[in-house]
Formats: sequence, C-alpha cells, structure tokens
Amino acid sequence: MLDIEDYNYDLPQDLIAQTPACERDHSRLFEVDRSAGSFSDHRFFDLPQLLLPGDLLVVNNTQVVPARLFGHKESGGRIEILVLEHSDPSLDSGNSRTSERLCLMKASRRPRPGSLLFFDAGVSGVVRNVLGNGLVTIKFNGGRGIDSLLDEKGRLPLPPYIKRGNDPSLEGLDRDRYQTVYACRRGAVAAPTAGLHFTQDVLRRLQKEGVCVVSLTLHVGYGTFRPVKATDIRDHHLGYESYAIPPETADKIRSVRESGGRVIAVGTTVVRALESAANAEGSVIPGEGKTDLLITPGFVFRVVDGMITNFHLPKSSLLFLVSAFAGLDLIKQAYAEAIEKRYRFYSYGDAMLIV
Repeated sequence: MLDIEDYNYDLPQDLIAQTPACERDHSRLFEVDRSAGSFSDHRFFDLPQLLLPGDLLVVNNTQVVPARLFGHKESGGRIEILVLEHSDPSLDSGNSRTSERLCLMKASRRPRPGSLLFFDAGVSGVVRNVLGNGLVTIKFNGGRGIDSLLDEKGRLPLPPYIKRGNDPSLEGLDRDRYQTVYACRRGAVAAPTAGLHFTQDVLRRLQKEGVCVVSLTLHVGYGTFRPVKATDIRDHHLGYESYAIPPETADKIRSVRESGGRVIAVGTTVVRALESAANAEGSVIPGEGKTDLLITPGFVFRVVDGMITNFHLPKSSLLFLVSAFAGLDLIKQAYAEAIEKRYRFYSYGDAMLIV
C-alpha cells in the first residue's frame, strides 16, 4: 500500500465534473461507514440528519484568489502566470504597489532573470529568479498594485481537468461557485473543495440539530496538487502551506472530545491542519504555523474522527490521505461503487462522508 500504483484507478472522462451542481447542496453525498464497511447514497442537504448531536464540524475559511493572469513579454510574446503568494489585506502595511511573489509561469520560451513583463492597468514585472519547473519570482511594480490587478482582472485558477474552452459566461459562475459560502481569509490558489457543497441553509440546520461549526484557515497551495513522481509514496514532498487555528476553535475541539462528540473535518486541508497542530495527547495547539504534512497509510490520527471530502485524482496525495483514514481496500471499493453509480468526480464533483 506504499506503491504509487496502488492508488491508480480508471475513471470515465464523462464523470469528471466540468461545472458545479445546479445548487450547492444538491450534489450527491456518498457515505462510507468504516466500522461496518458499508456505503449509502444521499444528497448533501441530508448532512444534518447524518451527523449526531454533539458532533463538531471544522471548516477551512480560506478564500481563493483569482490568481491567474495574462500579460506579455517585452518582445510581445504572450505569457500566463499563476501568482502563488498573496498578502492578507488585514495585515497589509500599505506598500502593496511593489511586491515580489513566487509565480508559476507559462511562456513560449524559458524566462531569464531580468526579463520585463507587462500586464493591464499599468502593472509591470521583472523576473528576479528562475527556479525550475515553471517557477519564478517576479517583482511587480506600478498601477494600484498586483493585488488590485488580480481582483479586477485575474481569473480563478481552475484545475486543468476542467476543460470548457474560454466561455466568458462561465467566469461569473466560477467566481461564485469556486468559493465556499464562508470564505473570508484571502490567500488560497485552489478551493478547499469539500466545503463547496455547504449553503447557509445547511449550516443553519446543522446548528438546529446540535452540530456545531467552527473554522480554521489553511491557504491551499500549489504543492497539494503537484503530481506524485515517487514510486514509494512516502518519498513524495508537499510544499509548505500556512495555517492558523483560533483559540476558540482549539477550545471547542477539546470540549467536544471530552464530552464524547466527534470531530468531523471538512476537507483534507482541515485534516492536515488539525493533525499538524496536535500534540502527543491529541490536543490541538492554537496559533499560526506552516505544514508540509504528508499523510499515508500507517499514520496515527490524533484529532479527526470523520471527514467530508470530494473524490480525488488517481495517484494523488489526497487519495493517500483518505486511504490512510478509511483503509485502502475500503476506499478502492467505495470508488468502484461510486463510479458504477455515476457519481461526479474531482473539484466540482460530488462529496463523500467518511465516519
């Protein structure tokens, strides 16, 4: 179960969701009961009835930045960049017009240090460092700053398996639906997709059923989705991602666990943040930090009792994580049944509840 080929599976192309469900909470929900080894089919709006009074849901309130931007080189050649580092407006010192950021860059030729780049609204850039694998650092100057330009002209960095051409009518849809309803902390380059199914109505009904919801922040980074090239999955390296766990969230987790309730993580990002911040006794330490935690089978979970997640790509670190939590054989059976029942997969796809 440590060989990368153990995490491969065949998925019909038409099951890769290209658009979200008509309503967020109308997506399907595939429940996996670990103790019984059984599966059941629901809709996401059934979630309040599937959890127990006293359970605690932990969500990731990161906000996706429209970080995909087009421009051109001094020669006129077209470029595309994905800005991977973002400032938090609440912490901005006011000097946002000049900033150096790590970016992923696509161009017809390999960029060179010192190359000039030009974007809309009077913003320009200089390539400072070329790091390999498309990664560069760019110093941005001019206009109202790179953050304002991204908010005005940037596009959401949808995953490459969403192939819809350049239909401009879908840009507004993505700005709304590739963002959770509780997103409030700017900084992610991809959505924590397990949270995309929640609506305010579902959140209200959870509270009515005695299920509390608290939040943390983990800014989803490029490393989470980097292809795994290692044969032994333990040799894969994730990039560091920043997280912040408020004291009130850590306190609520402690009180719920003391009272016998379950901690249900909404998404693999929440799992990684909580397990990274846990001490040997399983207490979550509040505060800010960075994590590159790679969870593979054999990992001992100290905090999380259940999770809500989407269906993940073959040979991905996210699939390693859910297999570590539920067992590789059970996950393989679950994915096979979900494919047979034509669940929709990946970021805009359906959800799975593992308890």
